[in-house]
Amino acid sequence: MSILDRMNYYYFAVREFIAREEAQDLVEYALVVALIAFGATTAMKSLSSEIKVAFSTISNDLATSL
Repeated sequence: MSILDRMNYYYFAVREFIAREEAQDLVEYALVVALIAFGATTAMKSLSSEIKVAFSTISNDLATSL
């Protein structure tokens, strides 16, 4: 196999890889997962303070009732 044949082979292999749509789907799914993870992290930060207040209230109520 000559150098020119190898260059043509690699050129067409890379061109076919770029043209495939499966890789684009994978990137889109990764972006969706990252967006969901970011949203869940943001929601948990705001929700954690509310949960902390709720548990503190319950703890205080239990301590005063004993």
